[in-house]
Amino acid sequence: MQPQAGASRVETEPLFGARPMPYRILCVEDNPEIGRLLSERLAEAGHRCDWVADGEVALGALENSAYDLVMLDLMLPGIDGLEVCRRLRCRDSRTPVLMVTAKAAIHDVVEGLELGADDYVTKPFHMPILMARVQALLRRGQRQAQGEDGIVETAPLVRGTLVIDADQHRVTLDGQPVQLTGKEFALLSLFARHPGHGFTRGELLDKVWGEEFDGYDHTVNTHINRLRKKIEVDPARPRFIQTVWGVGYRFVDPAAEDADT
Repeated sequence: MQPQAGASRVETEPLFGARPMPYRILCVEDNPEIGRLLSERLAEAGHRCDWVADGEVALGALENSAYDLVMLDLMLPGIDGLEVCRRLRCRDSRTPVLMVTAKAAIHDVVEGLELGADDYVTKPFHMPILMARVQALLRRGQRQAQGEDGIVETAPLVRGTLVIDADQHRVTLDGQPVQLTGKEFALLSLFARHPGHGFTRGELLDKVWGEEFDGYDHTVNTHINRLRKKIEVDPARPRFIQTVWGVGYRFVDPAAEDADT
């Protein structure tokens, strides 16, 4: 199902210099005024924007087209934004999702992050902040797809029975694949590259979400909890990602720990 007209599509040449390959963004917003405004601003920034007004149409667009970013209002008619995010993550762990939500719905933000969304902004939002978040997610998505310098080959990280392959964006545990979202993968890779190092929540926010992110520390906690559920035998007694009281978190390499005992 293609985006419908009621949901307008905007494909405009950038105002400030041509880009050979503009990013394609799906904007899911049921408020016509906000939807048109976002479409116009994204087009001015040189991006191609498909604007749809409800969750069912959004799922159809995601089924039929590839997007570099999904901007997702949570309060939608019919299928809500949380359900759209859940269904997207069941088949696509890499496309960045930026939630746009009412300030009073922080509990929905936490649930959205747990479902695999990458970032959020609250309404009413300041357009420069929103666009900065968009650009940051697009840059990180591009780096994940290409590597920091274009084409970069790196050896997989082996930490006990956990194997992290950055080139293939693939994680296995005991030989079985582990499905991670983009942020979960970035967090785990950062931890595994620095075993034993204690990271504060602020450091993790800066390194994984970017310095321009001004969200809450519970964003880190939520993603850590999700990671533990996926890679720990007993998430309540984690072996890989451990809490450092008064600091934050650290990653423990079980193989190195066993060798020391």
